[in-house]
Formats: sequence, C-alpha cells, structure tokens
Amino acid sequence: MLLIEAKDVAFSYGDKLIYQKLNFRLMEGEHIALVGHNGAGKSTFLKLLLGELLPDNGSINKRKNLKIGVIEQHLNFGKGKSIYESLQDAFKELFDAERTMNELTVKMQDPDADPSYIDQYGQLQELLLANDFYTIDARIHEMADGLGLTAIGLNKDVTQLSGGQLTKLCLAKLLLENPEVLLLDEPTNYLDVVHINWLTNYLNAYSHAFIVISHDTHFLNRIAQFVYHLENQQLVRYVGNYQSYLKQHEARLEQQEIAFRQQQREIKKLETYIQKNKVRTATAKQAKSREKQLDKIERLDPPSQLRKPHFHFKVDHQPVRMIFTADHLDVGYDQPLFPRINEKIMRGEKIAIIGHNGIGKTTLLRTLLGELKPLSGRIEQGDRVMPGYFSQLSAPPHLTPLEWMMEQFPETPEKILRQHLAQCGVFAEHMRQPMDTLSGGEETKVRIGRLMLQKSNVLIFDEPTNHLDVYAKEALSKALEAYEGTVLVVSHEPVFYENWITRIWDIEQWALNKNK
Repeated sequence: MLLIEAKDVAFSYGDKLIYQKLNFRLMEGEHIALVGHNGAGKSTFLKLLLGELLPDNGSINKRKNLKIGVIEQHLNFGKGKSIYESLQDAFKELFDAERTMNELTVKMQDPDADPSYIDQYGQLQELLLANDFYTIDARIHEMADGLGLTAIGLNKDVTQLSGGQLTKLCLAKLLLENPEVLLLDEPTNYLDVVHINWLTNYLNAYSHAFIVISHDTHFLNRIAQFVYHLENQQLVRYVGNYQSYLKQHEARLEQQEIAFRQQQREIKKLETYIQKNKVRTATAKQAKSREKQLDKIERLDPPSQLRKPHFHFKVDHQPVRMIFTADHLDVGYDQPLFPRINEKIMRGEKIAIIGHNGIGKTTLLRTLLGELKPLSGRIEQGDRVMPGYFSQLSAPPHLTPLEWMMEQFPETPEKILRQHLAQCGVFAEHMRQPMDTLSGGEETKVRIGRLMLQKSNVLIFDEPTNHLDVYAKEALSKALEAYEGTVLVVSHEPVFYENWITRIWDIEQWALNKNK
C-alpha cells in the first residue's frame, strides 16, 4: 500500500535550490536509509513529509489519517513527571479508555443505569484487548532497558535529565507509540554501542515503514532494505543495504561518466563536420542536417564532483613536556562521577576518552580545562599549554558563518575567511545563511574551521563526528592523525580514532577496576 508520494517537488531556501523535480514513493513496511552529504537537504526532506515546510512546486500526498512519528527535540514533558510516567503518555488514549471503563463500572451499579453503558463498556474493553493494554508495563520496561533509561532511573524527574537523556526519552516514547511511518534523524547520536545494537534489532523487526538519516554507516548497513541518495537536487533509489548502495552508486557514476564522454565525442564530431562543411555549396545541405541533429541532442550534465572538506591543524608553539597532571582528582557535581584519577598527559599524546553516555566524559574535559572546579584533588596545566576546545555547544544561531568568523578573527581579511570556510566544506551558498538554518554537519564544519584558526597546541574534542558525513569524518580523522600536537577526543566511533590514538581512557573500566 502506498503511504506517501512526492511528485516533481521543488524547494529552495532563499536563492539556494535544494530540490528540483524530486520524486519519491514510500510503501507500507519499507525500511529506508536516507543519505547524502552535509547540507544536501535530508532533514529538510523530512520536514516536507511532515508538512512543516511546503514545496515551492510539485505535490506531496499522504494516505488519509496516516500516523507519522518523529522525535520531538523540544518536547515538554511537564514538571514533576517521571521517566516512567512520560513513557506511559505514549498510551494516553488507552489509559483514557480504561478510566472511562472504570467510570462506567460505577455508573452501571445504579439500577436505573442507561443500558447503552454496557455496549460502551464492551467497545472500550475490545479496544484495550486489541492494543495489548495489559502488557504496557512490560513493554515500557523492555524499551527503557533497551535504550538505557532504566540505568538513569525510571522514577527520575524529567526536568533533571541532560539533553542527551531527554533525546533518549523522546525516542523511547516515539517507538512505544508505534506509528505507521517513523522518521528518525540521527537516532544513534546519544546512544551507546549496546543501545545501538538493541535499536538495530528493534528496527529490523519493526512491522511498519521508517526513514532513517544517520552518518553511522555500520548502523545503516544493518537496518536498510532501500537506500535513497539525495544528490543533484534529486532522490535516487537503490535496492539493498548500505554496502550494496555503495557498489551500485559507484557503478552508476562510472556509467554516467562513460555516457557523458561518449556524448561529448559525438557533439565534437558533429561540430567539427558542421564547421568544415557549412560554407561549401556541395556539402551545405548535409551540414544543415547535422546542425539539426546537434540541436536535438538532449545534453547530459557532467558527473558532479563532490566538494570534500579539508582540515588542517597547526601547533602555534610547543609547550612543555607535561601537558596536564591530575592528582587525586575527583570529578563531578554533588558527588564523584567515577573513581579518583591520578593521570598525566604528555606532549604529543593522542587519547580517546570512552564510556557510556552520562558517565561524565564531558565533565572530565571541562574539569581539565578549568571550567569546572574538582570536588577534590588538583589539576596542573603545563607552561605554554594553549588548549583549543570543540564542545557540544552550538555556535550563535542568529549569526552567519562568515559573520561569526569575522567576529572571532577581526584582524583576518574577509576574503581569507571565505576561502578558509570553503576549505572546510562551508561554501558560498551556506556562508551567509543564519547558523540555525544550516544542517548539523555544516554547523560542525564551521566550528572546526574556527578551531583551525585559533592559536593552540592541544586540541580537545567532545563528540566532533555526531553530525559529520563520511567524507568530513575521514578528513577530520586524517587531520588529527597528521597533527603534531596533543589530542584528547571523546567519541563513540572507534573507526574514527583507532588509527592514530596512542592511549584510551575507558572510564567504565576505571570503575570496574575499583570495584574488584
């Protein structure tokens, strides 16, 4: 059954054309990965399907009463509500039905009760049984376990949750609602490996349709039955998982290249013949015929060349040999988040900090940088150490990338800043857009670009790859491998850092060792 159909859709942001004659069909039960480079318009496409944006031309038609589910980033769960109560809200209609049934039970005890109460009661009871109402508690606990909410505490007030924990809660509530179409934009960003594996299994067993945007290619490879690639303002459909898509896409590019070259040779041949023969009386008629033939050729576009970003970091000046010393350090807020630390970071080391979400990786970074005071112990920073910090905080939403860079580096000519942004993969069409209209990947590239120009000799990254496409991740990984300074990186993607790190700080292992 056809659920959604987009026909000849065109859409622009200002002067920037996002889609031109885009076509798409979603059938019942299809499991789709939506891929494309940063800024191609993937998240915008989901907003069009939801009706949050309207196409400039073309149409998007949905089956009547189609239930579409999306993670609501700014969902207001209300004060005083626990995680468990918030998850129960996914079944609000059923709980309302149960409440009505209980009210009818009381009313039916009256000898003069309306006979229709019995029919109403029966209908509500059928509704509850048809929707497995009496298994809701088990389903909530299974979902909470799978996505790591149980470890946080189901009785915890939602107002005390971090942004990542709230996103988990929103995802869990959405999955419990079981919509006919799931639209998931980067669902794995705040999930640990064990929870990503659980979500993978859940989505593979999901009986309805879904469209997933993710830059976690391993995850996509395991869940996708179809891949739609957003390229050149169009959607191209590929049957199979992500690995299958890569092979088909490469073959398609090769075919386009061959067809384009063959056509160019044919055009050149015709143009040469026309040029030589149109002035000669004996051959003018044939030249005219060739000219008409040339005019009728539907010219192929040259294969598009992907503009890949390039990153480069330099050491402003060398610091002393000892970068940071943590002596009997306790990190946290009211109480330590993990065991006491005695660690040294030497010049040139490249350290990956790993552990499940919420264990305190960001808090550790901020304590090392002096943004947070330790609960006990001390941090010593070596002489001439100049850290450059990539945090999880966004850039100012009202500024454009160019405005922000000019504000950060007022002595640098605008032309140089434009060239620098383009090198980072932020091109002219994005430079003058407000930051909050950019994709997550584009905004990340802007912030990496700022870090490249900042004077530093120690680079500290907190989850830099969350929104980057595969090309930008590869470029950043190579840049950090070539970097001659010291690196600390919090990341949940071993493939990103495993080729160049010298040490791993596994915070979970620290806790296990203490408990032995």
